[in-house]
Amino acid sequence: MAKTPDEVPAQEPEKFENKPSTLDSLTHRELETLYKESTETIRFAKKLQWWTLGSTLLTFGGMIGITRFVNADQSFGQMMSLLNILLAVAVIFALVTYQMWQHTESRKIEVISRNYSSLFTRIRRFKSKREANIQRYIMLLFLILAVIMGAIVTHMGISLIAK
Repeated sequence: MAKTPDEVPAQEPEKFENKPSTLDSLTHRELETLYKESTETIRFAKKLQWWTLGSTLLTFGGMIGITRFVNADQSFGQMMSLLNILLAVAVIFALVTYQMWQHTESRKIEVISRNYSSLFTRIRRFKSKREANIQRYIMLLFLILAVIMGAIVTHMGISLIAK
């Protein structure tokens, strides 16, 4: 027979004992500095990714505008299309490089975190590493697809203008 909620014994809250860091104060400050640098570097790399995407899409628009402005012939259009492809490849390489940079900094943060208190480590585990990686690589895929779509639209625009 099923027990009513009043009959089910309440679970005791998980007992947690914070174990402080065993680091001396100088080493702790050094790790604090490294931790802060790594988090700032990750933010900087993310900012660079978005700035790179935005400036690339503006450059693609500029390529279409230049092609239209100079009343380009077919050879000029082909040259602009080649530049379009080279730019897209270079930007995708840069985006992947920024992502790798973020991954390296995340790994540094993980190593640093292991040396802090058990409470610090416990709080850092709220967001799983797997979830963070999935989000990070979905965002990278989005950025790359945006560059590819921009390059395709630019190529089509140049092809229509330069006849």
